[in-house]
Amino acid sequence: MDVLDLARALVLERHPDARAAFLGGSVLTSRRTARSDLDVVVLLDGQPAPYRESLRYGDWPVELFVHTQDSWHSFVTPEIVQRNSPLLWMCAEGELLLDADGTGARIAKTAKRLTTAGLPPVADTVLEDARYALTDLLDDFAVCADTGERLFVVAELVRRSAELALLTHSTWLGGGKWLARRLEPVAPDLAARLDETAQAALRGAPEGLTSLVTEVLDAAGGPVWEGYRRSGPRKAA
Repeated sequence: MDVLDLARALVLERHPDARAAFLGGSVLTSRRTARSDLDVVVLLDGQPAPYRESLRYGDWPVELFVHTQDSWHSFVTPEIVQRNSPLLWMCAEGELLLDADGTGARIAKTAKRLTTAGLPPVADTVLEDARYALTDLLDDFAVCADTGERLFVVAELVRRSAELALLTHSTWLGGGKWLARRLEPVAPDLAARLDETAQAALRGAPEGLTSLVTEVLDAAGGPVWEGYRRSGPRKAA
């Protein structure tokens, strides 16, 4: 069965009263693999939404995201501020499986508008926090002799360097494989360079990774450590 038909059958079986549903994710693209899952967004009138569930339908793993219109907006709005909203992109780029009353068309139009409208500027504090965290990690890396510690420091250096590069370009963030995919348009060789230098660092040659992380830091305004200060939340009188 075609994946669209399969996903539609799943929605109608589990939520026959659904107002709308979308299929999104890698399964619709050339990046589809033998282990790709079905990312399905369902819009309901009310309960049991909102909820998220991982399940298997036939031979397919499924990630089900069930919302009302209000909960969809309540999830997407703060996610845009955080520059990472898989839910938004599933509806902006996904296929509309069913649309009982026009809800799907409205959500799709809204999602496309939000993804093309541009992100809010990166706050100075957000950029400085990211630079500080990477600077601190780089200092740890410079004196790290324990192989177990080095593994996790290197992993954090790779992730945070990629995130800082994306913040520097004021674009969307991502997690896991999506971090690499978000880098492609703005820093197409960075993921490969991070991979190469990280592997060398784990084999005992840290110079390349140190140089590359420093390059990412410099592009964002340079290292931050001495003089960095943040105030914690204060209780109201």
